[in-house]
Amino acid sequence: MKKYTIQKTPFVVPTTDGKIIKEHFGNATDKNSQVSIAHMIAPSGWSEPFQTPKFDEYTYIISGKKQFIIEDETVVLEAGQSIKIEKNTRVQYSNPFAEECVYLAVCLPAFSIDLVNREEEL
Repeated sequence: MKKYTIQKTPFVVPTTDGKIIKEHFGNATDKNSQVSIAHMIAPSGWSEPFQTPKFDEYTYIISGKKQFIIEDETVVLEAGQSIKIEKNTRVQYSNPFAEECVYLAVCLPAFSIDLVNREEEL
């Protein structure tokens, strides 16, 4: 029995905002509720509503820039930088920049729509 799994067919999460989400491991892909790992591409002009997730989220920027509004502070990360945002922290993710942002997101426990607590858009 193999003690490893190579992911060649990540689950592509359906979106309506132009963002590409490919979950390599997590709830949608392999029913792993402990951790999720996703490759993301956020187009220029993309944003999500504020949320207060019940998971820690780690983000590593591969290319481009990504903006985070964490509580009342605005943080911008560029390629090669990473951040950990602790669970139960109010945050908004966006890409108000001219180029797309490619990044990896790791959530502990795994991302779940039931745990993300997105606010209603105005």
